[in-house]
Amino acid sequence: MPKKSLYRQSLQLFPPLALLAPSGIWLLLLLLLPTLIIFELSLVTNIRPGEIVNPDGLNNYLRILEPLYLKVIFHSLFLAINTTIICLFLGFPVAYWIAQIAPKPWRNLLLLGFVLPLWTSSLLRSYAWITILRPTGLFNSILASLGLPALELLNRTPAVLIGMSYSLLPYMVLVLYASLEKLDQRLLEAAADLGANPVEAFWKVTVPQVFPGIAAGSLLVFITALGDFINPELLGGASSMTAARLVYNQFLGATQNWGFGSALSMTLILVVSIAIALIIKFGEATPKQ
Repeated sequence: MPKKSLYRQSLQLFPPLALLAPSGIWLLLLLLLPTLIIFELSLVTNIRPGEIVNPDGLNNYLRILEPLYLKVIFHSLFLAINTTIICLFLGFPVAYWIAQIAPKPWRNLLLLGFVLPLWTSSLLRSYAWITILRPTGLFNSILASLGLPALELLNRTPAVLIGMSYSLLPYMVLVLYASLEKLDQRLLEAAADLGANPVEAFWKVTVPQVFPGIAAGSLLVFITALGDFINPELLGGASSMTAARLVYNQFLGATQNWGFGSALSMTLILVVSIAIALIIKFGEATPKQ
């Protein structure tokens, strides 16, 4: 190939590379390099702050397979999966109503109403739920006024699910709204003309059309719920140990085992990376034909 042609190709590549350079440097310094450091630490057994990093194998990863830590990981997955199901169950009707039924002038205002809670600190939202769910809180006061027995929700799994679902529901609604807004009503009319009842039309026409939005919203909520630290810490108490809290204990708690904490972090990064790959695959704007 002539030298002039190579030179011209190099000049053509320079503008896009110059545009990508700031974000590329940012990702390199704040994402790739820290991840590599965490991976190196994960290969060191019982390392503490200030000690020499000398990788010696996969002992930290094998330790994750112990029943105690597997129970914590499965509990984190349980909370993340159930939070995703709750947000999908509650968010789909709301997103459908806003996108298809509510008057158009009100849609942006209604979406803003769902986004408003995100403008406040997640810490404040969790403390608000503590006030509501505690034994003498608003929820049990309402039950008492109705003559019903009080429920002990605080410092239990239901309280964690309530707090996480409340925090992540706006994300699910926003993603589903983006898909439901593009719903082709002509297909629903055609299904009705062919004799399909509303349930059949929903499962065979509506769901396939918005499946990319369902997949993207569910995976977004799942990823965020898996790494949630505040809600399990404040609403779950000591009995609600999660992977995020376990990582915190390894780095900043009494144990100070950075190697094992790094191995747990790399495991979570792997799970999140798989979820992101699924978002890229299934979260397209329109399904593949």
